[in-house]
Amino acid sequence: MYQASCLCGAVKLTLRGAISSIIHCHCSLCRKSSGTAYATNGFVNRDDLQIVAGEELIRHYAFKPGRLRHFCGVCASPLYSSNQDDPEKLRLRLGILDSDITERPMSHNYVTSKANWEELDAKLPHYAGKEPGRE
Repeated sequence: MYQASCLCGAVKLTLRGAISSIIHCHCSLCRKSSGTAYATNGFVNRDDLQIVAGEELIRHYAFKPGRLRHFCGVCASPLYSSNQDDPEKLRLRLGILDSDITERPMSHNYVTSKANWEELDAKLPHYAGKEPGRE
């Protein structure tokens, strides 16, 4: 079982089931909706995802007919996407997970659309906290 929440903590979710087809998506839609170089998403069964708190705060945006992006109405954290063509599945934004997961990403997708500054296999320094020189 996995626990998840939005940035402000008003929306809390529980996932009772596996996460499948995890990808790092570099398409322009995912980049814009996440505000980052890519979004990491995985499919979950709708029946396995329980909204524990804050259901009344969840808002959605129809970015294409029948396709909704659901987010917290307080802090705007992206939560999941739904598609009327496959109503039994949700595409979960893995950044909201509070639990460690056993599943792993399988690919980087839409890399021809990636941000020009994103280097997929860059060997950059790693820091446990803030980068040196940042207050």
